[in-house]
Amino acid sequence: MGCPARRHSVAFTLIELVVVVMILGILAAIAAPKLLRTSDAATDNGLRQTLGVVRTAIDTYSAQHQGGLPGADGNEATFQSDIQPYLRGAQFPTCPVGQAKNGNVRMMSGNGSITTGIGATEVTHSWVYQYEVGDFFVNSTDPTTDGSTTYDKF
Repeated sequence: MGCPARRHSVAFTLIELVVVVMILGILAAIAAPKLLRTSDAATDNGLRQTLGVVRTAIDTYSAQHQGGLPGADGNEATFQSDIQPYLRGAQFPTCPVGQAKNGNVRMMSGNGSITTGIGATEVTHSWVYQYEVGDFFVNSTDPTTDGSTTYDKF
């Protein structure tokens, strides 16, 4: 009399499943930061593009108005309505970085360096515009994805 035949299971054991899950977790931990940095780089590139569009709208407005700058009265609403015909969409561009992440523009007077006013109102305003000289910047001193540049340098 022989031993009764044992049935061999074709399923995975709990140990095998745990090992597979651990390997997948390690791979995800390696890949996730690279994917997130790619997303951050895309945000930075989009921000550069938005800045370029707004700065071109300011230049175009100035060229069509004998050198006059949009928002020359120092009013944010005037500035936005002045350059609206030169922008796509019904709303002023929203800034994707910084604390405020909105389309609000801090209007600054003077013809000195605009960088001294950047960051002072970053909780409420995403952009800074020096209406007497036409400089337009991001109102944030947060570091970019490269870690050494800040958004106000764009």
